[in-house]
Order: sequence, then C-alpha cells, then structure tokens
Amino acid sequence: MTQAPRMGSNRPYLLRALNEWINDNGMTPYLLVDATREAVQVPASTVKDGRVVLNIAPRAVAQLLIDNQGVSFMARFGGVSQSVYVPVAAVLAIYAQETGQGMMLPDDGGAMDDGGDGSPDEPPSGPDAGGEPPRRSHLRVVK
Repeated sequence: MTQAPRMGSNRPYLLRALNEWINDNGMTPYLLVDATREAVQVPASTVKDGRVVLNIAPRAVAQLLIDNQGVSFMARFGGVSQSVYVPVAAVLAIYAQETGQGMMLPDDGGAMDDGGDGSPDEPPSGPDAGGEPPRRSHLRVVK
C-alpha cells in the first residue's frame, strides 16, 4: 500500500480566509496567540497568562502580511509603533471581536510549521487511532 504524500499545514490558509471573511462583514478580526511559543514578537506588556489578543483590522495595523510562515504587521502600542511577528503555529484562534464568530485553529502537530521531518512527536489520537475522541474546543473572548 502506498502512502499519500504529506500536505503542508492548512493553518495559514484558514487564517487568510477567515480574516477576509471577518473584514468583508465589517467586523474586527482578532487573533488569540500563544505568546510562549518560540519566535513570537509582541510587546511584553500585552501578554497575560502567556497569551495575547491582537487586533489585526486594517484600521489598526499597517503592512499586514499573513504568509505560510507567520503573521506580521506594524501597530501602535501605547502610542509607539512596533513590529509584530507571530508564527502561524502560535495562532490559537481568529474571531470577530463584535460577535465572537470565528475559529479555533486545528492543531496539525506543527510538523510542517517548524520545518520538522513530517513525523509528529506523539502518536495520533481520535476515533480512527483507537484513542479517545477529540474534545470540542470553545472560543472565549478574553478582555
């Protein structure tokens, strides 16, 4: 039996699509970020309990780029313009601030995100792997 080639992460594609959807509906896109991840560059004063919520609306940021590696932009924090960089693997969710509608991003094991060899560190879980079914996550607005 031949094994299908491993596809890259779908996370950056979901981020771009949901960001466009939120903006097209006149809402404000927010990212929930795991600030403890390697290479996350956000002002330390914005981090609470290892997480940060970032407003990425066009009126709030400049030079927004969501590519396959990360999200980068310039924004003002306390009146000072700063560069922000968040690796795609560190983004936990994207949602509309006004309604909370959005998505917790799926964990794809980070195998392709960090340049790994394509083999996850832990065995897969879920109904097909003989483990427990995955728990449903929920999105909570942190203010």
